[in-house]
Amino acid sequence: MAGTLYICPTPLGNLGDITLRALDALQEARAVYAEDTRVTGKLLALFEIRTHVERCDEASLPARADEIIERVLAGDTVAYCSDAGMPGVSDPGQRLVAAARRAGAPVVVLPGPTAVATAYVASGFTCPRFYFGGFFPRKAGERQRALESLAPLDAALLFYESPNRVAGALETIALAFPQRQVAVCRELTKVHEEVYVASAPRAAEEFSRRKDAGTIKGEIVLVVDAPSAEEHAAAEEGTRADARRRAEELLHAGSLTKRDIAKQLQREFDIKRNDAYAILLEFT
Repeated sequence: MAGTLYICPTPLGNLGDITLRALDALQEARAVYAEDTRVTGKLLALFEIRTHVERCDEASLPARADEIIERVLAGDTVAYCSDAGMPGVSDPGQRLVAAARRAGAPVVVLPGPTAVATAYVASGFTCPRFYFGGFFPRKAGERQRALESLAPLDAALLFYESPNRVAGALETIALAFPQRQVAVCRELTKVHEEVYVASAPRAAEEFSRRKDAGTIKGEIVLVVDAPSAEEHAAAEEGTRADARRRAEELLHAGSLTKRDIAKQLQREFDIKRNDAYAILLEFT
């Protein structure tokens, strides 16, 4: 009879956030696999859990995954922990769960602390939808392209970021979304927790100053508010202006019928048929 692979969330910082179910799973497991044995070892020691801990990080996962799955299929109860929070959210646990599912090994995911949901609520932004993009791209060009692709989403945008790169990330966000609010959620649940909320340009200025002073520390989640009605209207007007210029070019070329031009405007600018014809009517 197969055992069970328990995916055990651990506290983001405040150890009081550990759940009773997670403690039971860690206690009952034949082995605990952890992204960092030192971090998880301290947690187990605090709660007097003596289960053996083995390392399973990004580098060792490909080799460890088969071993873990074999143990579960042979009847062992095994637990997996990331450094902090919910395993599988931008860490190796995601691939471990996928491999276990493919092999038919039983997996139980325990609910618990996660920085994404905590930051989303802490921001105070009221849009009921959010998009989690994992770790923010490292290069400025990649960051800019990512934000451009996400600009039309009617949702808050969440990213993980390091203290060394947060100032640069905020500069990119300020350039892409100068009208939006940003929440910089730092050291969540810990003694020095901070939720800094300001306009994107103001946040970029503040964290540039902190970078120069060398005072940015801790894990960070960036929350970018959803676009306002004004931003949506400005974007729609920009699209309409671009479509109008394109329509003028195609009409001047004279190689397409108005019907074909309308179809091309729909494809190029993702606008409705009636809107495309309305633009063409401006030139008649």
